[in-house]
Amino acid sequence: MATTKTFGSLITKAFNKEVDWDSDTIKVALVTSAYTPNQDTHDYWDDVVSNEATGTGYTAGGATLGSKTVTYTSGTNVTAFDAADVSWTTSTITARYAVIYDDTPGTNATKPLIGYVDFGSDQSSSAGTFSIVWNASGIFTTTAD
Repeated sequence: MATTKTFGSLITKAFNKEVDWDSDTIKVALVTSAYTPNQDTHDYWDDVVSNEATGTGYTAGGATLGSKTVTYTSGTNVTAFDAADVSWTTSTITARYAVIYDDTPGTNATKPLIGYVDFGSDQSSSAGTFSIVWNASGIFTTTAD
């Protein structure tokens, strides 16, 4: 079960209309251990792309998130952002992180980062399936104060 941390600029990017969870192409890309996430300074895909994983069965840029939803629960004041789990079948990949970003804008310097998952150590598949199973409560949540 993957728990996502968000990048610090996400809320600003959303309010500036740079990220639209419902209608933009949101992707998740696998990244090697050479990458060190920085929630405070990393804001666009160009901060990450040079450390993207490569391997059989994996396409550069990652996978598009399908079945995206946003739901608000009034009793808890929690908004959940979710999508279908992701997998790369018949793949040979090694990755330490999964980075979620908005792929709709034009260049790597204008594709906003949303969040990332730290697998805790390198995870690999060898001619098998590399899967990300999102947390049951959503890819990430926010709570209204």
